[in-house]
This record gives sequence, structure tokens and C-alpha cells, in this order.
Amino acid sequence: MSVLTSRPALRWLVPVTAVVTVVGGGAALGRFAAQAEPSLPPRTAAQLLVDLQTARHDGFSGTVVQRADLGLPAIAGLAAGDGPADLLTGTHTLRVWHSGPDKQRVALVDTLGERDIIRNGRDVWTWNSRTNTATHRTLPAEKDADAPPELPDTPQEAADAALAAVDPTTEVSVGRAATVAGRDAYELVLAPRDAASLVHQVRIAIDATEHLPLRFEVFAEGGDRPAFEVAFAQIDYARPDDDQFRFNPRPGVKVTEEGADRARPARPGKPAGDERPDVRTVGEGWTTVVVAKVDGASRSADAGDAPDLDALSGQLPAVRGDWGSGRLFRSHLVSALLTDDGRLIAGAVTPERLYEVARG
Repeated sequence: MSVLTSRPALRWLVPVTAVVTVVGGGAALGRFAAQAEPSLPPRTAAQLLVDLQTARHDGFSGTVVQRADLGLPAIAGLAAGDGPADLLTGTHTLRVWHSGPDKQRVALVDTLGERDIIRNGRDVWTWNSRTNTATHRTLPAEKDADAPPELPDTPQEAADAALAAVDPTTEVSVGRAATVAGRDAYELVLAPRDAASLVHQVRIAIDATEHLPLRFEVFAEGGDRPAFEVAFAQIDYARPDDDQFRFNPRPGVKVTEEGADRARPARPGKPAGDERPDVRTVGEGWTTVVVAKVDGASRSADAGDAPDLDALSGQLPAVRGDWGSGRLFRSHLVSALLTDDGRLIAGAVTPERLYEVARG
């Protein structure tokens, strides 16, 4: 499995982001109607891993359905607004187009309108139909480590993040064959070995002939339905026409130009600790925990689009122990501890593991 260990920096990300990989750009999907299990030639887990790593595609397009049932507590303001947080629950439909490493487009369509992200060479456009506003940024000529991922919000991106965590902390096996988006698929199953992980299994359905991930599912411990799922409902392996990647603004759209040197958040797959000294990780694999110092500015709603931590923490249950005291957030897949001494400790782990980290 050496082909999967070339990006060790991604491993810590799985508990917090791969579990909610699409939290930053979407939620996930419910299972399609059950279909007869296709008959496929046997393949080992090692062969499927190689298939994923060696697959090459000039382009494809399709419809992706996402659904998240993370078991989030009913906290006012947690999933409100027009940002990533509003995608933490429910079902969402996206259209995706991919044509090589520098041409991608994702369109999130819901009852309130459409939001697009388009990359065409060095140009990156975002557009919101509800506000009729757009932003434009020109990527630097040199390779940009913080550039947007090549294809966000698809089973491929979610699978990449999960596969980066394949190491001795992960049990890898072959599941049942499936039919996804009308395509026969093998199923690769990843299971954490550490009982402190809230993740029971990650299942990746892989196109039997094209070797592209068609469905990505995360099951929480004790759950019989995916807590998080993203899958193609329809896929076309023909390379999309270049017109799909040209941004044609509607009349009256307000366009904001962003400078290339504008500060950008860390790219998914790059540990925040590489850029912020007040963020670190503890542990490895699926039970990695992220620890961040939370000062007054970052706790306030004035710190950008993030929710007001002080307001949210007041709605969370109080907890205390030999580690100190604070407030605990729990869902099916993620736990977070906001301590009274100003630390935010989070991971796809049990609260007991958070308390261990807080104590240490």
C-alpha cells in the first residue's frame, strides 16, 4: 500500500474533514433504490487500491447527490446562513464537470438558487444566483499548494482523503458488488482498528471498468444507514465541451476581483498546523485529534463567516473532570470540546479521547 502513503500529511485530516469532507462544500446522499448485486470477477483489496491510484480520465460529467445525517444537536445558528454550514444536514444535488487538471466546474442547485465554482486554467470564478454576485481570482503561474482542489464535492475527492489514511490503523477489505449510476462497481471497505473512533466503516464503490469512485459512504458506530454519503446519480465519461468552463455572468451581476496574494485558508489535505502555530494535532490515523487555541477574536462572530463560539457554547452541555471544565459538542461522527481555558479539541473520536487529550 506504499502508493497510498505518499501524502502522509493528509492522514490527520480524515477524522475531522474526510468524515465531513464535503462539509466544506456540500453534504451527502442517501442510498439509491436497492438493485440486484452484479456478478463481477473477484478482485482483492490490493488490486482495487491499485485501480484507484492508476485510473486516468480525460474528463467526465454527471450529477452528484449528497446527504448528511450527522446527528447534529439542535443548536440555533449552527446550520444557518448561506455558507458551508447550511450544507451540514439534508440532501443536496450538484452538477459536476471535469476536463483535465485545470478545468473543473461544480454547480450546487437547491430551492434557493444556484452556486457555481468554475476553474478554467488560472481563472477561478464563484457565482451565487441568489445575490447575483461573483468573485474572480487569478491563480499564480507557479504551482500553488493552496489552489482549490481539482474536483471538489465528488466521491473522488472524498475517497482521496480517506485513502490517504490507509496505514496500520486501518483494516482494508472488499465488500459486496453494487450498481451505482447504472454502473457495475466493486466496493472497498476501510475500517478503523481503534475503538475510540466514531467511524465504523468507510465504503467506496469503484467503477468496475473505469476505476473511478462512484460512491463514498461513512457509517458511524451503531448506525445501519450512512451518516454521510456522496454518490453519482448519473455519470458520462465523455470529456465536457470547453464552453462549460467559461463564466458568462448574467446582466447586473456584481463581480469582485480578489488579488492573487490574498490570504486563503489551508487547502483540504494540508494540515492547518503547517500554517498556524496555535493549531496542532495529537495521535494518528482515524483517532487524530485537532487542538486549537481559541482567543477572544476567533470566538466572536466578528471573525468572519464562522459561527459565534461563545453563543454556541452556551447551548452545549457543561462537562468537567480532572482535565478541567468546558462544553461538549457531540454528533454521530464528530466530537468537540471547548474548554474554559480557551482550547478547541475536536476529532471523529469519543468524548473520552478528547478528555485524554485535554488532560495531557
